[in-house]
Amino acid sequence: QVQLVESGGGLVQAGGSLRLSCAASGRTFSMGWFRQAPGKEREFVAGISWSGGSTYYTDSVKGRFTISRDNAKNTVYLQMDSLKPEDTAIYYCAAALVKVVVTTAAGYIYWGQGTQVTVSS
Repeated sequence: QVQLVESGGGLVQAGGSLRLSCAASGRTFSMGWFRQAPGKEREFVAGISWSGGSTYYTDSVKGRFTISRDNAKNTVYLQMDSLKPEDTAIYYCAAALVKVVVTTAAGYIYWGQGTQVTVSS
């Protein structure tokens, strides 16, 4: 069993930046970030392979968000720049049991509790 704890969320103005962190209690493989806005389904945001060599982003965040990981610290990060009000959501970290990038929620086994990100206009 792996526990995931997100941090770094908060309130920021449009155009600003936030850096989310996800600390895992043990070794993890492929990791990802998802988000869920009020009244909407949870959506994939970004994913990273076990080695960190492969990443994948949903189109709406390409060029603005960067996912990275530090395996020595069992931590994955999501750097969010040029934030927009439509990025407002609860952001969840997830861990899969495969080494390649996973882009669907069904492929992830472990989930964090989420951290709120609010972008004001």
